[in-house]
Amino acid sequence: MNRRIVLFLLPLLALAALLGVFAVGLNRDPSLIPSVLINKPAPDFALPPVAGLGTPGFDTDALKGHVTVVNVFASWCVPCRDEHPVLMSIKDKIGVPIYGINQKDQPDNAKTFLGELGNPYAAIGADTNGRASIDWGVYGVPETFVVNAKGIITAKIIGPMDANSAATVLEPAIEKAKAS
Repeated sequence: MNRRIVLFLLPLLALAALLGVFAVGLNRDPSLIPSVLINKPAPDFALPPVAGLGTPGFDTDALKGHVTVVNVFASWCVPCRDEHPVLMSIKDKIGVPIYGINQKDQPDNAKTFLGELGNPYAAIGADTNGRASIDWGVYGVPETFVVNAKGIITAKIIGPMDANSAATVLEPAIEKAKAS
């Protein structure tokens, strides 16, 4: 009799434990996912410009000699559209250039996106196959990186920034990168 009760309760307990794990995971902040690239050199890459945009592409060497912000975005990304006004409002305020990696996007779509919302980027590289994004450890767009003058990634922000996270996360990360 006790054996039947145990066999009956065991799957229910396993299901309850699994639901508990999922419930805890739902409350996690995805921006807290650590990056193995923090305090490591930016990946070696060379991205051509987005065709027809008139903004230059860039490579690893462009990230050396000064602190930079690298933002991975796409026109098809709804959170990128939400984040974009923040990038426009901080581009002059933060005192460092913002470089864009346009991930898996059609040039005309990127051109329309930036034409509608403005272009905060000093340079934009076309990552048409997503390889550079993979090398940067991008989980999904948008993601933003701070790179110090030595070309070392010092911070990563996962997901769209709002005015608060730009002020409390990005700006302090830039100041820290300037100090390093």
